[in-house]
Amino acid sequence: MITGPDVNHIKNVLRMKPGEQILLSDGKGTNCLCEIAEIESSRVLARILPEPVEDTELPVEVTLYQGLPKGDKMEFIIQKCVELGVSRIVPVEMARSVVKLDKKKEEAKRKRWQGISESAAKQSKRMIVPEIGPVLSYKEAVAEAASMDLFLLPYEDSESLSGAGGMELTRSLIGGLEPGKKCAVLIGPEGGFSDGEVEAARNAGARTVTLGKRILRTETAGLFVLSAVGLLLED
Repeated sequence: MITGPDVNHIKNVLRMKPGEQILLSDGKGTNCLCEIAEIESSRVLARILPEPVEDTELPVEVTLYQGLPKGDKMEFIIQKCVELGVSRIVPVEMARSVVKLDKKKEEAKRKRWQGISESAAKQSKRMIVPEIGPVLSYKEAVAEAASMDLFLLPYEDSESLSGAGGMELTRSLIGGLEPGKKCAVLIGPEGGFSDGEVEAARNAGARTVTLGKRILRTETAGLFVLSAVGLLLED
């Protein structure tokens, strides 16, 4: 049974009719192919078909800890990272974050951000709707990320900290993730990480990695990592 805004979308935007097939997801990891049985004023009834549906999720869970960016960049980051397969996105207040959200603004922002995640999940045929978590302090984000199987900190001076490795190290760390593992990716805001933030993350087990010879914007770095995960790990 489909209710809510999707009813109007099915009836008046897609103009679907009984007998047509539609791909449905419960938003929690299950997709199924269905056939529309009835279209009513406030609900649509569909019959689940036996045909198997391809798994559209990445083989690993990636949580993006994103330093709060300026303007509407967060909306772009959420939309594109959801398309690329992120499991969860957590906004983080960092030393060089220009944006500071009070509780009232944060609540309104999160509601809008979650709607963008849902829309992007539908468009890209995701099996889940990635959660946009509450805004965390840097300390809270590092503590949470440290509990995952791999904690990546993309950093332009990574080689000066970790020695030789370069992109080969980045490929090795991401490519070595086994199905079902959890990966945290911590991205700095426009001004990057402070020296203290890099040290704190490394002390918590973060691996500093390079994303190539070019300096990437905050809204590009997460997309790069997720693209690499898909390229190296998807069948």
